[in-house]
Amino acid sequence: MTDQNRPMTSAELRGHWGNLASNFLVGKTIRRVRYLNDEEVIDLGWTRSNVVIEFTDGHWVVPMCDYEGNDAGTLWTSSGSELNVIPNV
Repeated sequence: MTDQNRPMTSAELRGHWGNLASNFLVGKTIRRVRYLNDEEVIDLGWTRSNVVIEFTDGHWVVPMCDYEGNDAGTLWTSSGSELNVIPNV
């Protein structure tokens, strides 16, 4: 635990958010992958569509360009030349 008067270090932040992300994502099963439709893009105030990964438990993830949700983001994958990124469109 950190002193409440001291900001977290980069390592502490990575650990904190890594644990939260792991708790949320590990064990989930993907139900469907799709792109945001035009109405969803407009509702978000974005200029581009993005991939939506939907899980069987009803949760989902969508990459954003920043933590404020200013626009769609891109996913970098490990597939190499097959599909090295899943782009926003």
